[in-house]
Amino acid sequence: MPYNKTTPDGQFFRLNIQSAALAENMIGDADHRDVLVYVPYGHDGKDLPLLVDLAGFTGSGLAHANWRNFGESLPHRLDRLIAEGILPPVVVAMPDGFTGLGGNQYVNSKALGRWEDFLIEDMLPAIEGKFGCGGEGRRGLFGRSSGGYGAMYHAMKYPDVWSAAGVYSADMGFDWVYLPDMPKALRALAPHDMNFETFLKNFEKGPHYKSDDIHALMLLAMGASYNPDPAAYCGVSLPVDLHTCELDEAKWAAWKAYDPLVMLDQYGDNLKKLKMLWIESGDRDRFNMVYTARQMHKQLEARGIEHGYEEFPDDHFSLDYRYDHSLPKLVKALNS
Repeated sequence: MPYNKTTPDGQFFRLNIQSAALAENMIGDADHRDVLVYVPYGHDGKDLPLLVDLAGFTGSGLAHANWRNFGESLPHRLDRLIAEGILPPVVVAMPDGFTGLGGNQYVNSKALGRWEDFLIEDMLPAIEGKFGCGGEGRRGLFGRSSGGYGAMYHAMKYPDVWSAAGVYSADMGFDWVYLPDMPKALRALAPHDMNFETFLKNFEKGPHYKSDDIHALMLLAMGASYNPDPAAYCGVSLPVDLHTCELDEAKWAAWKAYDPLVMLDQYGDNLKKLKMLWIESGDRDRFNMVYTARQMHKQLEARGIEHGYEEFPDDHFSLDYRYDHSLPKLVKALNS
């Protein structure tokens, strides 16, 4: 196939946003974050809707702008879709959500920082003030995996801030998504004397990062997000006994309070305020997320909450091609 790009390039801007909300963390992360902002060709951003792209765990919005082999970066995808008339012009913000624990869930955490407040109180005013985009009824967010979780969480809690959400292969149904991996996490901790601090310091040394260690790091980061332990190194925790892997019901209840399937009882009606809620998953998702997506779809239907839902024949990774299908839906809803 020919290697070329014939669509005109949108503009890129890099904002560095200072944040007291992120300064309040236990892991020593910086109190400022870079956010890349894409503005489509022929526009200055004024009066356009705004989408916020939330990266998944171990990812960053900064990486979504990188050149890709046998594929498109997010900006190149946006350029093409807009040039073809498939996607209405839209400003897209790509915040750097990486942390010292490999990522975050875009929630307020004593360990990782107040990420909810950063997105809403710090990032949105900076972007909308500079470009004149977004505003009430014209803001949406989307993401995959942990980013999909963040999109669902924010849509449920802040429907007066966000009016559309794209939820892709998201962390929902913690009993199915996280609990099956607890024994694997303990096996990864075993060579480090079951000590969180030793594991994290050895992981930081590198230079090689085993997939099982990265997965254990992810679960520790989930604990730092959902149930931070102020007495533990970096605030990390697990909801199981480190010797027997027996579930600690009190700690697990703290995790579950952040599970979108559980949050529906308190926040489900908020989703009725959205202009568009889109949920999808590959039907062979290796992390069981297709089953929990089905559960969410079933519960939303039972509650009469309008949403789009699709499954497709694929796994969990390398799914950006799905944005061709769904991002136009989100932007058209924001323009309505």
